[in-house]
Amino acid sequence: LHSAPVHAMFAAGMTRFFRVLATALTGLLIAAGSASAHPHVWVTMKSAVVYGPDGAITGVRHAWTFDDMYSAFAVQGLESKKKGEFTTEELKPLAQVNVESLKEYDFFTYAKANGKNVAFAEPVDYSLEFNPKDTVLTLHFVLPLKAPLKAKALDLEVFDPSYFVDFSLVEKDPVSLEKAPA
Repeated sequence: LHSAPVHAMFAAGMTRFFRVLATALTGLLIAAGSASAHPHVWVTMKSAVVYGPDGAITGVRHAWTFDDMYSAFAVQGLESKKKGEFTTEELKPLAQVNVESLKEYDFFTYAKANGKNVAFAEPVDYSLEFNPKDTVLTLHFVLPLKAPLKAKALDLEVFDPSYFVDFSLVEKDPVSLEKAPA
């Protein structure tokens, strides 16, 4: 049996949990300024430069797999239908918190085309995926360019200047071109 007061308390508790989690993540990212000696979060990443039908670069698709310690911290207290496993739908609020928290840090993604800085728009198509075998989270998101561009050279960097988050590339096919013209 579900009563309205119990449901309201549960909803309030979940709202409070996500606010606390968002505050904790923000605090961790703010503390990054004083964490220059060593990282606290490890990310293994895979990225794709995304092209539009006209051959212009439209954005970057990221897949960031977090280390098992951070992943365990991030899902601590989350409800799931199957113990120790989380669906993309169950992780949807956490994905939103992650993406919103990363905005302040430019998503740790920096680009230059033909020597000029490239601006990104708000991320789209974001989600979190949980791998029960390795007990890690992977954040997927597309970072669109504010304006598509055709460039002879694109320099793309993903890093945390404070070294709070350590980014490394996956071993196999770390960077790809998606829908690139011939």
